[in-house]
Formats: sequence, C-alpha cells, structure tokens
Amino acid sequence: MGFGRVGKTFLQIVHEKIEFCQKRYGLDLKLHSICEIDGALFSSEALDLSQVFREFSSLSLLRGSPYWKTGLHLQDLLNSIEPGVLVECTPSNIKSGEPGLSHLRQALDSGWHVVTANKGPLVVDFRGLREKAKEGGVALKISGATAAALPTLDVALYSLAGTEIYRIEGILNGTTNYILTRMREGMDYKQALEEAQSKGIAEPDPSLDVEGWDTASKILLITNTVMDTDLTLKDVKVEGITAVPIHLLDEGREEDKTLKLLGEFSREEDFKLEVSPKLIDRSHPLFGVDGANKGITFTTDTMHSVTVTGGKSDPRGAGAALLKDIINIYWR
Repeated sequence: MGFGRVGKTFLQIVHEKIEFCQKRYGLDLKLHSICEIDGALFSSEALDLSQVFREFSSLSLLRGSPYWKTGLHLQDLLNSIEPGVLVECTPSNIKSGEPGLSHLRQALDSGWHVVTANKGPLVVDFRGLREKAKEGGVALKISGATAAALPTLDVALYSLAGTEIYRIEGILNGTTNYILTRMREGMDYKQALEEAQSKGIAEPDPSLDVEGWDTASKILLITNTVMDTDLTLKDVKVEGITAVPIHLLDEGREEDKTLKLLGEFSREEDFKLEVSPKLIDRSHPLFGVDGANKGITFTTDTMHSVTVTGGKSDPRGAGAALLKDIINIYWR
C-alpha cells in the first residue's frame, strides 16, 4: 500500500531477493497488488515483478496498466484472495494516523498479517492495533517504523530477553544526525539542511525530522513495545534542532564533545520520555555515530549496556526492514 520511495524500493529489494528467499528461507514471495488511494494494480495470479519495474516505474504508468482498476478499494482486495501480508508504506500522519490507520485495521480484521513503515497509525492507536493482531492470531511487525535498518526491537525483545531495561538512548533520525554532524564540521544549519535535501537524506518538508517528532514517534513506539506501556506523544517532551544555540556547538568543539539529537526513555519514579539535542563525550557509546547513521543503547540489569549502531537512513534500509519482518513472520 503506497507506491512512493519506500514502496518502490521495497519491491525492488523483493525482486532482487526472490531466489535468495526461496533457497535460504523456503519462502516463495508473490506480489498480487500495488495499491494507491484511487485504485490498485491487481491480479489474482502473481504479478511479474520484472514487468512491474520495466513498464510501471511511475504512478502515472502504473495507472495506465491493463491491470489497474480505478476505484478498487483495499477491502475488496483483502476479501478477494487468500490472506497474506499487507505492506503499508503510505506517508505518516502522526495526528490522525490516516489513511494508514484504516488500512491496518481493515487488514488485521480480515485475517491479514501487517508489516509497516508507517509510524502514524502506531502512534495514534498502538494498543488497539496490537490487540486486533492478537485477537486475530496475526502478526503486526513494525521494524520499518522504529528506525528501519537499525534493529531496535529485535535487540530489545530477543537479544535482551530476560533482562530488565532501565534506560534507552537513541539517535533515531538520520536526517538530524547528518545535519548536526555537518554543523560540528563548520556548516550552519541552513547549509547543512540544504545539503541533506540535495542528497536525498532530508525530505523536501523536513519539519517532522528537524522539530524532533520523528524521533519522538520512534522512541515512543520502541518504549511501548519493549516496556509494554501505553504512552502517547503527549507523554514525550520534545525539542528539535531548528534553534540549536551556537554556544552548544562551540562548547562541544572546545571540550571534545559532540551534539546529538537523542530520544531517551528512563525508569525513575515514573517512566520518562524525552527528545532533545544533547552534548555527549567520547565515553558515550553513541559518540561516534555520525552522518545519516543511527544508534541505540539499552541499559539493563544483567547485560549492562548494549549498543547497536549503523542502519543508515535511506529508502533501501526501510525496504530491507520490511522484507526482514515478512521473513520473520513465516520463517520459524
């Protein structure tokens, strides 16, 4: 669902990995539909991915295909073939969750697994969606929405199983990390943002990233999943990087520190969630996470501090995270 940058890149990766998935995981991945709001490319038989990329590289070409059905709704598709996986890649709306929220609810109610890169529905109604998935005996996988190529949830839920997690610190947005890295190197904010946009790292409208809301959404979803909480964006104190004081950058250079936009969860007397730019020194495990890369540190009772870094922000990383979630649904 959604034929933008992430949706197209996901299909490209599936096309590249079809034989690998067959040999390595015993999975025969078949695409039946590419959906947009006004209709869908649909075939009851599997679509030829080579043809899709050869002939339908844009939405306008997609709508000109003989397989395109104007006005075909998602619910019609869900009811017309055997349940599988809905991959939801429409743009995130963290205020209403729509249109993705309706897509996810319809799919889960119809017995379909869901894999999503869309944070909006999860921020708005994570508890309700998770309960729908549990009641229907289907999976709701959200790696693409929780820092994509950086395996935040995999590490917390599986690698740290049996621990109590007391603190989470994350550089969860590649756009802001790239901008702050370039500012540390001497650029001003406007120059760094324009460069990030020219390289495709930042969106044409970067407000969700630079104002801190993308990081807030991710740390919220990670916390709710890992800690089994029901917090909302109203519980997150948010400060972005649009008005970073120059003295912080100067102080960082003088004291060999670096400025990072951190999403943080901590367990004190109560749960605390915060997003803000902070100076960290060389002893911090996230000090060396530069450019469009990301990183996350979990502080636990028995495994102490565990850090994972990398997961560069780009559509390919998001597409790969979506494929990973599909594999993990079926591969036991």
